[in-house]
Amino acid sequence: MKHSIKSAAVLGSGVMGSGIAAHLANSGIPVMMLDLVPRELTKEEEQKGLSMEHPVVRNRITAASKKNLLKQKPSPITTKKSLDLISIGNMEDDMEKLSNVDWIIEVVVENLEVKKKVFANIDTYRTEGTIVSSNTSGISVEAMIEDCSEDLKKHFLGTHFFNPPRYLKLLEVIPTKHTDPEVLSFMKQFGEDVLGKGVVEAKDTPNFIANRIGTYGLLVTVREMQKGAFSVGEVDSVTGPLIGRPKSATFRTLDVVGLDTFSHVAKNVYDQVQGAEKEVFDVPEFMKKMLENGWLGAKSGQGFFVKKDHVIYELNPETLEYEDRKKLKTTATEMAKQEKGPRNKLKALVSAKGDKAGDLVWSVLKPVLIYSAELLGEIADDIVSIDQAMKWGFGWEVGPFETWDAIGLRKSVERMQEEGETVPDWVLKMLEKGNESFYKTGNGSVYYYDREGYNQQEFNQKEINIKNVKEVKGIIKKNSGASLIDMGDGVALLEFHSPSNAIGLDIIQMVNYAIEEVDRNYKGLVIGNQGKNFCVGANLAMMLMEAQDDNYFELDMVIRQFQNMTMNIKYSEKPVVTAAFNMTLGGGAEVSLPAAAIQASPETYIGLVEFGVGLIPGGGGTKELYLKELRNLPQGVDFDLTKIGNNVFEKVATAKVSTSAAEAIENGYLDSNDRISANPDHLLYDAKERVLALVKAGYKKPKRENIPVVGEAGYAAMVMGAKTLQYGGYASDHDVKIAEKLAYVLSGGRMKEGTLIDEQVMLDLEREAFLSLIAEPLTQARMQHMLVKGKALRN
Repeated sequence: MKHSIKSAAVLGSGVMGSGIAAHLANSGIPVMMLDLVPRELTKEEEQKGLSMEHPVVRNRITAASKKNLLKQKPSPITTKKSLDLISIGNMEDDMEKLSNVDWIIEVVVENLEVKKKVFANIDTYRTEGTIVSSNTSGISVEAMIEDCSEDLKKHFLGTHFFNPPRYLKLLEVIPTKHTDPEVLSFMKQFGEDVLGKGVVEAKDTPNFIANRIGTYGLLVTVREMQKGAFSVGEVDSVTGPLIGRPKSATFRTLDVVGLDTFSHVAKNVYDQVQGAEKEVFDVPEFMKKMLENGWLGAKSGQGFFVKKDHVIYELNPETLEYEDRKKLKTTATEMAKQEKGPRNKLKALVSAKGDKAGDLVWSVLKPVLIYSAELLGEIADDIVSIDQAMKWGFGWEVGPFETWDAIGLRKSVERMQEEGETVPDWVLKMLEKGNESFYKTGNGSVYYYDREGYNQQEFNQKEINIKNVKEVKGIIKKNSGASLIDMGDGVALLEFHSPSNAIGLDIIQMVNYAIEEVDRNYKGLVIGNQGKNFCVGANLAMMLMEAQDDNYFELDMVIRQFQNMTMNIKYSEKPVVTAAFNMTLGGGAEVSLPAAAIQASPETYIGLVEFGVGLIPGGGGTKELYLKELRNLPQGVDFDLTKIGNNVFEKVATAKVSTSAAEAIENGYLDSNDRISANPDHLLYDAKERVLALVKAGYKKPKRENIPVVGEAGYAAMVMGAKTLQYGGYASDHDVKIAEKLAYVLSGGRMKEGTLIDEQVMLDLEREAFLSLIAEPLTQARMQHMLVKGKALRN
């Protein structure tokens, strides 16, 4: 049977249920959210004269959950329009509507008996062939449906999303012995291609993969903290980014998750395992005391940390008093900071025997590595699933088996044995056979060890790994800022790899070379990379240095070159598609806006942010955003040019950044020519396909445009808006000065409204405004502040 999911229902509208519903809506799937019928009226409902039978009362819980999606931070929805796809109801009046949906997801309270009742009810109303799943985080999925019909059993599996579903990549899929293999295969593919998830198949064991190992790791860390008399802050200072883990490290993570939630997850394993493993999952006494006190973390205002008068204090587990936050600084931590990448940092720390921080990291890692190896076969069939679950669910940059490879497998196993640890037999046998690592690469493929030998790792064909492409195809040309690579099928890829992917002369040079090379030998070009962000803008430090040295001739030359580069992108004979993702700011947006198309990731945060450092865009960003707005207007309809100018002025003057690709469409940064990839891992593949589609459609480079400008009247309206903010105390004198320069550019130099000017005129105006502003001491102070503090200065 061929499956498809065009609509869904979520039963349970708590934080997790509503988050899943929001993620489905973000993915374009209409979803019905059902919950219980309230037991009594609220005072407001009584005052309105409503009865228990009124739909407003009966749907109160889901209505509140839907409304709450607008208030949550970070936002579970990519745009307010997502809410239009979420309908509400309750689990008494609306169950028959389940017959019309393709997927039913249960997200009710974590209680086996309650879940069994819900599934019995679902079984009554669903249509045969409808896929049903549970989002349980640890209850046996097999046990939930043991009394259900054969058809439901065949179409049932666990689908464990991680919270918040919009942002956390992991989706654990847990089949039962009854699950139809076709259903399992379809859901894995659907999870990747439509929901944009990293999907891992887990076995029906307590807490599945990520929560089992993640909870174990956190509890081991707490135990080692107590054993070594470390403070909460000291532990967090070395168990975060220093070892490739999130900034929230250990205890801040527990505060974010909530101690009540964490304890529930730990108890779930504690109740189902034996011996030494059971001991680890027994939450320490001081944490039980915190639970009694209601110190649950962020949700209760205090936990392992508390914020008082803008200062963060840490909890002393011995006294349960809050103290000044401490950090662990040792020779090993300083050495690790000098290393590049999490693998090298880990190796530097673990190798530092006798160093306080090095020994702490080793004592925390060692049991987790052994535990992960012990669980292979029990929680998952292969090491790849375990590594990916930890990376996608807990934000580890390096999974347990990858960690073992990074610190040296043989050496670390010998050390474990010296310290009296029992290393699983299969790992020892692997070493005996002369295999020194769990992973190895060759011919552009990755191989992993599966207890008997190496297997080739399977990837979705839409995942393009730049490193592998380089290995197989080599590099056409590179410099310090970028590399040009053959992606195959006649498409080239320009990869930025400067620090933070900031644009300097090296990248400008490579873009221009790439366009010439593609014009001669390729069908089109993708500009993309697999760094942390697409591009955070131009090289601010370099520009500030030149300005402080009064090198305005140099700066003028750099800006001209930047503008020429963006015009080359725009008027390239062959289509150029930018694969924008995460931060696409300032110069990153200026590279993207003139491209034939933008292929965006769901989490693309695009914006012209130069105003925040006292500048305006100098590389054609204002011009291109203005043109994009004009192109978005329906043909043959009269429009108010001043209104469009004001729109662009407001976006640039407020340094507005989209909070998602969907919002970038609403903001005018993306238009009907642009596309959004459902899965960020498929971004480069989709960008390449976009190039080929443009070629197939007979791509012709755009004709040079004359731009109608807003003129004197538009200039006056924009400046008036800025001065109104100044009178209200929301803008400084310098803000108004920058705003006047921006208004001057958009007005075409204060010409008559509707005057047509060549693009170069607007580019010259942008460049002149940029150069005059960068010479201002107040702008230089803003730039300096951004470079040192990482945030905008108001002056």
